[in-house]
Amino acid sequence: MRFFNFCQISLPLISFALLGCIAPKANAALLAGSYYNNSVLGYDEKTGEFIDDFVPSGSGGLQGPTGLTIGPDKNLYVSSILSGSVQRYDGKTGNFISTFVPSGSGGLDTPEDLVFGPDSNLYVTSINSRTSNSVLRYNGQTGAFINAFVPSGRGGLSAPFGLSFGSDGNLYVSSTLTDSILRYNGQTGAFIDTFATEKKGSGPGGLTFGPDGNLYVANFETSNISRFNGKTGAFIDTFIPAGTGGLNDPVKPIFGPDGNLYVSGLISNNVLRYDGKTGAFIDNFIPNGRGGLKGAGFLAFTEDSTLIPEPRMGLAVLALGAALGASKLLRRKQKATS
Repeated sequence: MRFFNFCQISLPLISFALLGCIAPKANAALLAGSYYNNSVLGYDEKTGEFIDDFVPSGSGGLQGPTGLTIGPDKNLYVSSILSGSVQRYDGKTGNFISTFVPSGSGGLDTPEDLVFGPDSNLYVTSINSRTSNSVLRYNGQTGAFINAFVPSGRGGLSAPFGLSFGSDGNLYVSSTLTDSILRYNGQTGAFIDTFATEKKGSGPGGLTFGPDGNLYVANFETSNISRFNGKTGAFIDTFIPAGTGGLNDPVKPIFGPDGNLYVSGLISNNVLRYDGKTGAFIDNFIPNGRGGLKGAGFLAFTEDSTLIPEPRMGLAVLALGAALGASKLLRRKQKATS
């Protein structure tokens, strides 16, 4: 009777456990800056359901999270705009690692967006118009200041907000107060041209290059997303018209693993999802305030191996072999005693 119970109950339980061991890892989690809570929140990348406070409020001295980016080391880097610094967190757990760029380093003042360049160094917009209108570069491994890659005001830069490297290796920066996107040489920082121009009073902010190679720009003042030809800078269309889906004060558009476009609204305090090819509104992916969201800011998709265990096929096979071996041994003992 004992042997029967072991075979009918224990082995199925072992098999069930083995299935857990080889379950596929989650692809990504959507991280959203919660500006007024001084935190970064994690959401399921497929459903938008709240997971956790990925970076708890004030962790590592975080004050007013703005730009988010995943570094070459797979860790999360966050601009702390109110402390004038850049903080680094473990990309899997959200645990604080270090203040990567100390407050004021290299003249950093009111850091907004940040990105790692082709040279693996970190580029940060320093937006305070009274002291700096520049893009500063820091060593991608140590955080040490290298130089003002784009010195204050170069090319007419005024209130730099978003930045992105294009497929041509050059740096594109939104100049909010001049309603333009400026292009700089990706190796020297030399001004190339005014790549694209928005309508006066649009207030261009966050920008990103899409899978189609075109440039997408979020406009604060007009609450829409513009699309420009990624090679020529020619205006293509208003990809997301003003207020579509309830969008209010968009921060930065990013494309998700599903190819769709995700946009956070600072005032609407949510994250909206749009068709990545047509711009059609899909859904209110993260509704107002979900998970304690307060002041929806920058977004980032990141791998999250903490949700589902990593595959361990070799261990699973060994465990299964051991379980089957134990079953055979018990059968032989039953025969010997019957």
